[in-house]
Amino acid sequence: MQTTHQAALETKHQMLDRRISEEVHRPMPDALALAGLKKQKLRLKEELANL
Repeated sequence: MQTTHQAALETKHQMLDRRISEEVHRPMPDALALAGLKKQKLRLKEELANL
C-alpha cells in the first residue's frame, strides 16, 4: 500500500529525473547544477528504498 509521503517522494523523484534530462540536453550543461540534482535524486531514492 502506497502512502501519501511515498507518493510525494516518487513525484519529486520523477521531477528531478526530468530536470536532469533537461540539463543534460542543453547546449552547455551546468556540471555543478547537474551534480546537485543527481545528489538530490539519490537521496530521494534511498529514502524510498527505506520505506
